[in-house]
Amino acid sequence: MTISPEKTPLWRQLQEVAKVIDAVRRGSSGTLAMDAVPADLRPGVQSLAFQVWRNWGRATALRELLAPRKPAPAADALLCVALALVWHESGASYDAFTLVNQTVEAAKRGGPLQRQANFINACLRRFLRERASLIAQTDRDLQARWNHPLWWIRRLQNDHPRHWESILNAANEHAPMTVRVNRRKTNVHAYLDLLAQAGIAGQALGASGILLERAVPVQALPYFSEGWISVQDAAAQMAAPLLLGGLPVPADRQMRILDACAAPGGKTGHLLELSDGAVIALEIDGQRVPRIAQNLSRLGLSALLRTGDASQPQTWWDGVPFDAILLDAPCTASGIVRRHPDVRWLRRESDIGQLAALQARILQALWPLLMPGGHLVYATCSVFRQEGSAQVQTFLAHNTDARLLPSVGHLIPQISLEAGDVRDNQATHHDGFFYALFQKQPVPGQPVR
Repeated sequence: MTISPEKTPLWRQLQEVAKVIDAVRRGSSGTLAMDAVPADLRPGVQSLAFQVWRNWGRATALRELLAPRKPAPAADALLCVALALVWHESGASYDAFTLVNQTVEAAKRGGPLQRQANFINACLRRFLRERASLIAQTDRDLQARWNHPLWWIRRLQNDHPRHWESILNAANEHAPMTVRVNRRKTNVHAYLDLLAQAGIAGQALGASGILLERAVPVQALPYFSEGWISVQDAAAQMAAPLLLGGLPVPADRQMRILDACAAPGGKTGHLLELSDGAVIALEIDGQRVPRIAQNLSRLGLSALLRTGDASQPQTWWDGVPFDAILLDAPCTASGIVRRHPDVRWLRRESDIGQLAALQARILQALWPLLMPGGHLVYATCSVFRQEGSAQVQTFLAHNTDARLLPSVGHLIPQISLEAGDVRDNQATHHDGFFYALFQKQPVPGQPVR
């Protein structure tokens, strides 16, 4: 029998949250772990899991005080889930005694966990008795205070010595909901009127963006199914205008544009909304290519879809140069952890170097495909400099025909930087991102686009 979400007992949700948390600790992504949760429980479990990940550093520090000898993984996961949800009184979804009772119930009904129910109960009751003292002790722990791995905090302190605290604070906030207006079908001001008629408040962000006052189901957005708008963060909306801005349209042919690493197709759609060029959307994961097609179909747009590895053009390129290339490269996703709070606990410090090497390979492989005079945008949803400004410096040192044009650079979420650090951080309602715009310089004797 299916249990409706509002009647699902909390202990049952806590069991599933603990399984999801444990799966991520063992290396699974939060998305995959959530897919294993029964569909009727998923919304509530996801909401609780996000709250747990945003408090995981504090929870594990408290558990170490309460139980220095680490319990078995399943018991440890359930105990830390409860601590993450209960430690901050003002931010708790349930009162402390309800949460403790339901956690113990989850253990009692959890098969092998039954033997750990008394232990979990004792730890949580002790926490309630000694809350102030235990929290004060963990305040001295950077990982507990900022709810990020220590290596992550140290790297941000090094990369952004004046702003690392703001970056971490932003990462623990709930991300806003931002939409991009399809300018082939409407404009920002007209769509704001439609939203107002539907009782949804929003404010304009640039030429195509609207920041909603609160998140709503996409089905509640006027003409969503008809492709009038897409859900896309304000930082991601900068990619297409940056690539196409100032790029002359060929008079004798259709512009050729490559969207490398294109899934799920948000930036592909934006490129097609802003230009009449022929867009090739390339994606290495064949299972994600249909998602690009679905998103474009809803917008009433089309691109040539290709499954292939961007670092190996010989397997998919037809030999005709591109006027513009967008490379939204695989990265740590350190700039979007407020949307995917599991990422901070899933990543390892060694991932940064490995991903930076992959980014460099792809960038170097795609550069020869660009026509002289053409534009290439290198982008990552990362706040780490190794995946941003350091990558650009290395690329320029090895490619003398590359010119760095005025670029956004490192976009830091929820703070304002001094002029020169970023060109446009106007409303600060965006994720962390990095953008660099390159132009290919002509070689003497070569035709220019």
